[in-house]
Amino acid sequence: MADLKDFAEKLVNLTVKEVNELATILKDEYGIEPAAAAVAVAAGGAAAGGDAAEEQSEFTVMLKAAGASKLAVVKLVKELTGAGLKEAKEMVDNAPSPIKEGVSKDEAEALKAQLEEAGAEVELK
Repeated sequence: MADLKDFAEKLVNLTVKEVNELATILKDEYGIEPAAAAVAVAAGGAAAGGDAAEEQSEFTVMLKAAGASKLAVVKLVKELTGAGLKEAKEMVDNAPSPIKEGVSKDEAEALKAQLEEAGAEVELK
């Protein structure tokens, strides 16, 4: 029982980067597609770290709306996140939703530019 509590505590305290690595391992080695769970865990981790330093070093790319070209945005979200088509569609349908969390300013701005080019409304947080 103590081992499960320790495991649960470790899982809850994973960083966004570690969650992404875990998702990759589960997918590549075990054939499990944990995209929806990874987003939920990552969102919880980002909320807990809300008391960041003055200068922000990690950003969250938030999809505010899909815009007129919803299909193009879904395809791009699928490509950018590595999520399955269903999960990407759910992210777009449930906007505003986080697309990527814990990314550098340069990467966040590049993702924002790509999504806006596809017709989406995007916000960096």
